[in-house]
Amino acid sequence: MRERSRRPAEWDKYALGSVLFLSLLIGGGTASGLYTETLIEVAAIVCAAAILSRPSRQPIPRVILWLLVLALAVFCFQLVPLPATLFEGLRPAVLLADPWLDGATRLRFGSVGVGRTVECMLYFVAAAAFFLGVLRLRAEQVHGLLPFFFMGVICNGLAAAIQYSLSDTVAIEGLLPFTINAGLFANQNHFSALLFVSIPFVVYYGLFRGHLLSGALGLITLLLLLLAAGSRAGILIGLAITAISIVFLSARSRLGGYGILAVFIGLSIYTIGAWAKIDAKVVDPAFGRAEFARTTIAGIEQNWTIGVGFGAFQKVYQIYEKGSMIFKSYVNHAHNDYLELALEGGAPVVLLLVAYAVLLSISSVGIRREPLQKAAFLSISFLLVHSLVDYPLRTAALAMTFAYLNGIVFHSGFANRLDQRNEAARAGRRDEDNLLVPARASALPR
Repeated sequence: MRERSRRPAEWDKYALGSVLFLSLLIGGGTASGLYTETLIEVAAIVCAAAILSRPSRQPIPRVILWLLVLALAVFCFQLVPLPATLFEGLRPAVLLADPWLDGATRLRFGSVGVGRTVECMLYFVAAAAFFLGVLRLRAEQVHGLLPFFFMGVICNGLAAAIQYSLSDTVAIEGLLPFTINAGLFANQNHFSALLFVSIPFVVYYGLFRGHLLSGALGLITLLLLLLAAGSRAGILIGLAITAISIVFLSARSRLGGYGILAVFIGLSIYTIGAWAKIDAKVVDPAFGRAEFARTTIAGIEQNWTIGVGFGAFQKVYQIYEKGSMIFKSYVNHAHNDYLELALEGGAPVVLLLVAYAVLLSISSVGIRREPLQKAAFLSISFLLVHSLVDYPLRTAALAMTFAYLNGIVFHSGFANRLDQRNEAARAGRRDEDNLLVPARASALPR
């Protein structure tokens, strides 16, 4: 009983792991106002609050806290009513509607869509709380969240396998508040993002955890599912992240050169199938991402100082849209998260994005000896690359995954554990050296 009582509590790991698994099961929707997103947000905030309220030996870097506080301050600025005169010259006349309050003091919100901005703020707070909760866990507990992540990926893979075995156009309705089109996601591109984000961790398990055969089978399954999903960006990024993961992670593994050669031969065969899957004529049609980007940039040029408000993209995009580009289908996102954030948040958000990129680059220098952090860094990097042509982080499943990946990269416990291992190794070498020192002649028995 004494030994069991001395063991540290593990409920915090299971709480955050359950939130991560739940988000991967029901967080694949892209529409606003989904009750599934609300459940995930409440669960993440409650679990993280319970963990952050307890004392912990794992410190949270102050620069990370300041970055999150500044991001929250941008949200608050958009939700606080301010004098209407402050917005004169900062926005075009079409967005300067009559204030909601008449009288001596005429006030306006920084956001042109207050309800959507509140919804986005709760979304950000939930992801940030989950991220901070991961930072407060011990290093072995952070590693222990991986099985929850893999279980979510496996469930999505099984759902996709069932769908694609029946037909390539199977849509499931009524199970969740959104139509399931790929795996447990509403969008095949976001399902593909979950698949390629998993690849570095599958490679990590194969190279460093002694599961080479199961890791190879998992990698093959992920690549085949990427081909079946048909996302052009997912196929290309999946191919690139597989090759880079093997080279990047195998430097300190026991996998021989012949194993790496076999994997690259397999990737070459996969490239042939990927190239056949991609038709260059449909990469960017007339009504495609290039047109979305041009229209979004036109909106940024007139709202670059303070933005139009988080979540207000759909409302503002229609103002700058060309008449020849108005169809039955409307544009709900820019399919470029950086341009969309620049339009919604203005210059302050751009500065925060640059600060995050600098912090991520600096952290990459200190994780060279920890393969798990290297795998998470690769997944983050390619998820950010995918954000150039899509909006994966606006899906709750990928937002929580992104928060977990950042928790791995910025966690200080891995560096401390590595220092302890190095110190133990040096102490062991010193002990071995002492054993080799010959005894003095006077101390030997006669």
